[in-house]
Amino acid sequence: MQSSDQEPGAAAARFTGRAVTGVRPVSGTLAEVTLDDGRVVMAKRQDAPGGVGAEAAGLRWLGAAGSVRVPAVHGHDGRWLVTDRVPDGRPSGRAAVRFGRDLAALHASGAEAFGAPPPGGPRDASIGLAPMRNVPGTDWPTWYAEHRVLPYLRRAVDDGIVRAAEASIVERVCERLPELAGPAEPPARLHGDLWNGNVLWGADGHAWLIDPAAHGGHRETDLAMLRLFGCPHLDEVLDGYQEAAPPADGWRDRVALHQLFPLLVHAVLFGRSYAVQALEAARATLAR
Repeated sequence: MQSSDQEPGAAAARFTGRAVTGVRPVSGTLAEVTLDDGRVVMAKRQDAPGGVGAEAAGLRWLGAAGSVRVPAVHGHDGRWLVTDRVPDGRPSGRAAVRFGRDLAALHASGAEAFGAPPPGGPRDASIGLAPMRNVPGTDWPTWYAEHRVLPYLRRAVDDGIVRAAEASIVERVCERLPELAGPAEPPARLHGDLWNGNVLWGADGHAWLIDPAAHGGHRETDLAMLRLFGCPHLDEVLDGYQEAAPPADGWRDRVALHQLFPLLVHAVLFGRSYAVQALEAARATLAR
């Protein structure tokens, strides 16, 4: 059996067809692998069931839109994903405006349904290390409640992260979603986990997207997640987006509603502090 430090190189060699001359661990699950032709690729281990296949399908689906930049996928198996490396650059206002326009074009490329997985992607996927089920639906408020909010709320209650008495606050949001959701929109092609760490500012002056939890959803969800953990030049990103495809009136008032899903996911994965933020988001939504 290969040791864990050899596995990234073996995966990279298998999926690129090139000999490996060096492996540099970046984290416990990610390594830069240098090939004999001088190229450097990334080998990422993903232990969540369905995670590797979902991520590979998501990258290809996002790339097929021809708008945002994503690293090319060389191959994957049940555990390893090998992609191109994105050479590091620095964020800039110009790149941010361009990214906003490209993100709007990605969303406009659409999806078959809310919850639709990428072509070839599994129904049972993941967001980070949390399971995420891609179940298609035609009505966004109903779908968002049933498949993006309530599953994580129930798990958080079962795990003692959210108290049973507190759950009713989030449940009231779900009951009122038809009136809180704003104007109906067609399914957008979402990155699905669009926090700052999944936006790479490349040496080519463009923003690149990695680690998607891609699915058909509401475009305001990606925008809300960008705001959740901060993004360099966020105002410029939003300027570019609004220049290309302005969100519906009142979208800023719905940010907390769309942040409810990622906050509950983080509560399940990382504990009570995120549950407190999710409850605050629910209260803010109900107070509108």
